[in-house]
Amino acid sequence: MEEQQPAKQNCIDISTELPIAFGNFTDQENWDFFFDARGVDDFFEWYADWPQLRTLLRSHLSEEQSILVPACGNSRLSEHLYDDGFTNITNVDFSKVVISAMLRRNVEQRPAMKWRVMDMTDMQFENGTIDAIVDKGGLDALMESELDSRSGILYLSEVKRLLKAGGKYICLTLAEPHVLGLLFRKFRFGWNVNLCAIAQKPSSGTAKQLTFMLVAEKCILTVVSQIIPYMDEYSVESHGYQVQEVFEALERENTVRAEYSTGTDIWCSLDDLKLAVKGDINELEPGRLVKLFLGEPGVSRFFCTGVLFDAPLDLEPFSCGLRVIFFRKSQSYQKNLANELLEWLRCGTSEAARLLMIVLDSSHSNVTWVEILTDISYFVYQLAPVGTGDVIHIAATSEDDLVDEINERKIVHQVTTALTGTIYVEDVMYDPPEDLIFRRLCFERTESWVHSEVPLSREGPNDFFGQVEDKKVSADFTNWKKGNTQKFDSHSSGSDSESSSGQPNLEHNFLATVHHQGFIAGLLLFSLHSERTSSAGGLVKTVIIGLGSGTLPTFMRNCLHNLVIEVVELDPVVLNVASEYFGFIEDELLKVHITDATKFLRERANSEEEGDDSFKVDVLILDADSSDSSSGLISPEADFVEESFLLTVKDSLSDRGLFIFKLVTKFSSVRGVVYSTLKRVFSNLYHFYVDRDSIEIIFALKKESPRMSENELAEVCDELSRSLKYIKTTWARGVKVDSRLINPLP
Repeated sequence: MEEQQPAKQNCIDISTELPIAFGNFTDQENWDFFFDARGVDDFFEWYADWPQLRTLLRSHLSEEQSILVPACGNSRLSEHLYDDGFTNITNVDFSKVVISAMLRRNVEQRPAMKWRVMDMTDMQFENGTIDAIVDKGGLDALMESELDSRSGILYLSEVKRLLKAGGKYICLTLAEPHVLGLLFRKFRFGWNVNLCAIAQKPSSGTAKQLTFMLVAEKCILTVVSQIIPYMDEYSVESHGYQVQEVFEALERENTVRAEYSTGTDIWCSLDDLKLAVKGDINELEPGRLVKLFLGEPGVSRFFCTGVLFDAPLDLEPFSCGLRVIFFRKSQSYQKNLANELLEWLRCGTSEAARLLMIVLDSSHSNVTWVEILTDISYFVYQLAPVGTGDVIHIAATSEDDLVDEINERKIVHQVTTALTGTIYVEDVMYDPPEDLIFRRLCFERTESWVHSEVPLSREGPNDFFGQVEDKKVSADFTNWKKGNTQKFDSHSSGSDSESSSGQPNLEHNFLATVHHQGFIAGLLLFSLHSERTSSAGGLVKTVIIGLGSGTLPTFMRNCLHNLVIEVVELDPVVLNVASEYFGFIEDELLKVHITDATKFLRERANSEEEGDDSFKVDVLILDADSSDSSSGLISPEADFVEESFLLTVKDSLSDRGLFIFKLVTKFSSVRGVVYSTLKRVFSNLYHFYVDRDSIEIIFALKKESPRMSENELAEVCDELSRSLKYIKTTWARGVKVDSRLINPLP
């Protein structure tokens, strides 16, 4: 057996410092047992002692700042900070034993210090209320298992949610590759990051490995900066292997960041506009469009991105000088940002001389647009143009309905989970026609907001399908108030969501979501081209990552009869919602696995090594949106376009396997990086845009064969059209149209 490298040892000797049965660093009972057995006064510092940390911490903190110390344990770090003048400290740990003991220990000497029993992955503090978070080994403990980073992802989402504009996350870590990789990915857009080694002398209970301090400062959302390392000569010499790994990870990450920074996206601050980089901002300049960010450390709690547009003169007269519209994180916003804003304004929708559209992304979860407007009002009012009247009227709305043409909506169900955040099920009525109703699934944490939708009716399924195509679905919405959102439970007595016969019918043989139709178009086109067959009795083994409402796998089960489908979903609550509110049903050809997608695909990839390649995947569809605005991606999750994940995808595919996913970003540089990464793994790539170029569907073939020419693609499209000739449905017509838009990826 190969000897383990010294740099891979834990920070302490587990056999002597921790109970033999400890095992799991994320288990509350284990920690309660540990602190009970050891006692709060028998302390040790796992990583670095106060003398090594004091100067560094003082350089990043101010005494008046609010400081949060998660996973505080029985470390003396908070006590040292308090005694050094930092008295506004809140300590958090999920062990009631250690919090109670530390409170008793400090209540007299340090009365202003606060102690809270709380899970660091689900902290009960308001958004944007913390100046600094000092984490001494907390993230490392959550990431103890390299195969499961869920807890670490949830925790870092909380960190980003809690920090104010200009706030700092100070992470003391051993910088193991899987921990450092997560930190780098989660603090890209909108964060200034530096990394330094902490010089220390080993002592009793102190880390044998070198401790690093990563500092991520919340800054402008559109900036991607290089990570600056600080390493002293002694650290490099005494911890050569560990430091080498860190430098290699830094080099890889800075290469990615450099690619992100070479794009043509130009975003302006209010100060830039005052310097006339886009002309005199006090004066209207018809047709001017500016991408901008609002917010400033010490002035506002939040940063926001948005678009400012001066209306053409032919739209006069205007009802107000400036109108502010807050959009939830939706593809409607991205669509307007890309290419529909001018058309939208020409229709006179805004009725304003100047329009400011502000998006609320995942960093604003659980925050209302009213709170945001109050927070950034200082910046907003300075954007009001002069000469448009003595009174400047600022209108604000939180509804996407202005763009999505939603007439009315109802929230049918709402639930919050630790893994997914808040999930909404809502019924919406589009305008026109006023009687067409859809049930939608929305995730508050994701950048796309609306995941999927399906037509809804109280009529029978067969009748309804014809009505959908004619857009003549009848329903009673007389009790709905236009523009208002109402919350109710669809199973409560007298709910408008129910008919006399029970739950409303959902039309599962209709593709209402444009990217789902794009998935099907590519699946059928490339399956026809490769004449795909499988060893599983002629069935095509299909895996979908992300269940959502279950409408995509249900449609595929009903309408594409040669598939055996497995869905990978991390959160069991999502499965419950899909089953209860969208009529999702499992059977012998459609199964759901509640597990981590990477783990699932690794098992499929390794099946060939174990002598059984029947578990390989013929078609893999990734249908999961991003939950993190700092990645620059709206879809998919940033981890799913990392080279390591794409290699796992490729290894999990059968010889003629096909990988499909949706790519949405507002940054051209991010798109370029994703392209580059894809091309390092796959040579046979195709794509097309749906929904007015705002959503890109990408297809990757495992087979290393020459790409199809335009003529070959046209021939296959003709063959696909002939095969669908007798299927007189909306989805078949859409597939025939979309298939002709597919081209080789440039």
